[in-house]
Amino acid sequence: MAAELVAVDSTRVVETISVANAFAERQDAVPNNLDRDYNFLSKAVEEAYKGVDCGDGGPFGAVIVRKDEVIISSHNMVLNQTDPTAHAEVTAIRDACKKLGQIELSDCEIYTSCEPCPMCFGAIHLSRIKRLYYGAKAEAAIAIGFDDFIADAIRGTGVHQKAQLEIKKADGQGAIMAEQVFENTRTKFQMY
Repeated sequence: MAAELVAVDSTRVVETISVANAFAERQDAVPNNLDRDYNFLSKAVEEAYKGVDCGDGGPFGAVIVRKDEVIISSHNMVLNQTDPTAHAEVTAIRDACKKLGQIELSDCEIYTSCEPCPMCFGAIHLSRIKRLYYGAKAEAAIAIGFDDFIADAIRGTGVHQKAQLEIKKADGQGAIMAEQVFENTRTKFQMY
């Protein structure tokens, strides 16, 4: 089954990309997952409230599901862990991987209260999660003060960009030395 990305509001699906939609004549074979999706999304939203209420971090929640069973529910833990990478999605992925004893979650789905930032989207991709279902668009987070680069990075725009970061790639011996680590460890390390 192909990966699927879905955005919703509280009453209806507003954006979806899936193989099923590309073949309209086969729609009758695709189950209506709206109630199921809404239920798991509700759990992610509950986590978002929980995280704010207990002071752990921003209003973001995530739920990882496998075979219709919640594997892990998590919320933003940035303040609790003093860790800017402890977003709900990343925390949920870390906990699910530990719980399942594996680094690949290809038989799992993730439900998030908000459109993932680039870091979280990268973590979702790297964990091989098969389906992402999110509630609010990034602009909802931006509207209350969260970093504007999220929408810019996701949409490839420069409208909201405000981060000032200098990026420089090493050259010469520095580049050669850093590139050699990959060649020198090729036979010692296999990802999958």
